[in-house]
Amino acid sequence: METFFNLIQEVQKKGLCHRCGGCVTFCTAINYGALELDQDGKPRYRDAEKCIECGLCYLICPEIHELDEEQKRTVAWSAPMGRILNVSLSRALNPTVRKRATDGGVVTAVLLHLLDRGFIDGAIVTKPSGPFTRTPWLATTHQEILDAAGFHFDTSHGMSLFSTSYSTYVPSIMEMGQPMRRGLRRVAFVGTPCQIKTIRKMEALGVVPSDSIKFHLGLFCTGNFSFGAKESEKLQELGGFQWNDMRKINVKEDLYVHLENGETRTIPLDQLGFMKRFACRYCDDYSSEFADISFGGLGAEEGWTTVLVRTPLGRAVMADARQEVLETLSSPENPHAAREALHKVEEWSERKKRMALENREKLQAKPVFVKS
Repeated sequence: METFFNLIQEVQKKGLCHRCGGCVTFCTAINYGALELDQDGKPRYRDAEKCIECGLCYLICPEIHELDEEQKRTVAWSAPMGRILNVSLSRALNPTVRKRATDGGVVTAVLLHLLDRGFIDGAIVTKPSGPFTRTPWLATTHQEILDAAGFHFDTSHGMSLFSTSYSTYVPSIMEMGQPMRRGLRRVAFVGTPCQIKTIRKMEALGVVPSDSIKFHLGLFCTGNFSFGAKESEKLQELGGFQWNDMRKINVKEDLYVHLENGETRTIPLDQLGFMKRFACRYCDDYSSEFADISFGGLGAEEGWTTVLVRTPLGRAVMADARQEVLETLSSPENPHAAREALHKVEEWSERKKRMALENREKLQAKPVFVKS
């Protein structure tokens, strides 16, 4: 029986840990508490004596493939990038939501709609906690969901923030224990592909606390980026902007840096390898293939969101939301906009899979040493 010790050998020491928090969340949820996250978000033993070596933490890791077929059956996955029932370019009807959003505010609008309709008791999201930092959060009110919208940054700290390393990644799975402690049984989860995969594996095994998650909302993901001192200074040089001028960033085909004066700086993603987390080079899921609905800005005009509906549940959610809180782009000039957006997502999905495969082959060809 493989255990957390095997995860250390097979995943962490190779630099493949996505730091999704699934192993720690499960271990904490069943009250053993053998594991914890260190200050950098990496799982580790808190008390090895408490580990009962059940092996479930090993099975639910997104880097372990023993439950791949069960996971695929959970969502009726099909090649090349998961089942897709519908594609649309949408945005929130509420101008306040759109103003706060990174793209079209569709995720926020859907969450608010689910809460208002009584379909969920809360949503696991991320909220701003400082410059270039967000923390996992269980939002249970309309205002809390609205406060979590977008990917904006507090720039009031200026260059002083360079004393710390920041990242676009948030271990949102760690918040999954909150619904259980607060007695919430209907929760929506918003997360990255690796996080959605972990939750689906937990569902396939029927382990807590995944039974509280009723809606899985996945985000497109090219990778997670670190904004330490050196990375941030180099990013300013590449983009030709000053830190205090930044209002928000967005990731589509390129990295878009939106400035306070209304200008936008564009930086090709292939120039940002120095900022990407090592494990992300080996991830092959761009479009959150195991979600109920996947969202992202790729392929959509500014202010709109590309939406991929993947499950019957996701289709029901979007059908209901479109009547109340969303509008869908209908362009006489380009009636095939949604189809073109899908092709763009397929292109990027295939690219990420190809790069992940190439990087894994290189990893197997020679030893790679990663700082622990």
